[in-house]
Amino acid sequence: MQRYDVLIVGAGHGGAQAAIALRQEGFAGSIGLLGAEFEPPYERPPLSKDYLAGDKTFERLLLRPLAFWSERQIDLLLGQTVVAVDPVAHGVTTADGAVIGYGKLVWATGAAPRRLGCAGYDLAGVHSVRTRADVDRMKAEMEAVERAVVIGGGYIGLEAAAVLAKFGKRVTLLEAQDRVLARVAGEALSRFYEQEHRAHGVDLRLGVGVACIEEKDGRASGVRLLDGSVIAAQMVIVGIGVEPAVAPLIAAGAEGANGVKVDRQCRTSLPDVFAIGDCALHANRFADGAVIRLESVQNANDQANVAARAIQGGQAAYDAVPWFWSNQYDLKLQTVGLSTGHDAAVLRGDPARRSFSVVYLRRGRVVALDCVNAVKDYVQGRKLVAEGVRAEVSILADASFPLKEILEKPH
Repeated sequence: MQRYDVLIVGAGHGGAQAAIALRQEGFAGSIGLLGAEFEPPYERPPLSKDYLAGDKTFERLLLRPLAFWSERQIDLLLGQTVVAVDPVAHGVTTADGAVIGYGKLVWATGAAPRRLGCAGYDLAGVHSVRTRADVDRMKAEMEAVERAVVIGGGYIGLEAAAVLAKFGKRVTLLEAQDRVLARVAGEALSRFYEQEHRAHGVDLRLGVGVACIEEKDGRASGVRLLDGSVIAAQMVIVGIGVEPAVAPLIAAGAEGANGVKVDRQCRTSLPDVFAIGDCALHANRFADGAVIRLESVQNANDQANVAARAIQGGQAAYDAVPWFWSNQYDLKLQTVGLSTGHDAAVLRGDPARRSFSVVYLRRGRVVALDCVNAVKDYVQGRKLVAEGVRAEVSILADASFPLKEILEKPH
């Protein structure tokens, strides 16, 4: 039986960074990095942005050159998925029946796109955006597409809609809630992005539900709404959230439900098993202590570093400031902190000038910022969030007042 001192399941950002960090920490044991795709580790966020748009080749998305992994004696076990974990025997079973042993196991499988729960969800021409193969299929069909429907007004949906609109496609974006980005941002940011997409020709519809995907000759031909109307389309992109890929760990007895629960060292309830990234449920002080999952590269990388130090016996505890970004058209959104549960939102600057920030407060303390084409606010606001600084609304609303000067005031 093949065995590794550390076996990492999942070759995305978190898994790759865990392997890199172990070597940087001086770990000399054997490392196996197992991934479901046949591709070496690569960046995911550009898939719905630069890669879909054709502005970046796949080679430019690679996290490290292929030779990097062999030079550091990290075995890439690609094209494999784990279907079972045996925490007593310290082994995993792959889909092809192979058993791989481990001393320590790092679970970094991320999440899988949530599927539509209606007829036609699996037709040709219906796409999600999670892997290179997903986007390659979309790119191969793009030339024949005149009309496209995007289901879901989160970041993935909005980014895909922006790229399709730039390609000159007739795009309809459907969101079930009364505003886009409802789960992750305040109303001011939602309304700004709605206006921007409409200005770029996107038919953005709010508060609508999907009944089914229409079919013609085995392919998607349109989307039927709950009101009975049909929107014709040759391509349908679904971005309605993700499901954490943790079934084998939960079946093995790990504590968790919507993800697998970890402590501040990223340990699960199973012996010698760690979990990091999108699938890891953890208490987060930036969410007011709530137990959450964070779907971001920042979270995956920072938890990977913590797990690597813990495996090496070092002192480590996850306490990183969350951050995120999104590119749509010529707009760069940079977010720091978590706005969930905020009780006040302060608009800083003028959205009409397409450069502004929204500062979120909870009990008088700055908990998050959404910065659109406002890099200075983002850079200076990070420390406000990290320290939970108290700030007056009137000062935050004054875009001419540098945020860094708030740090110099007593609070």
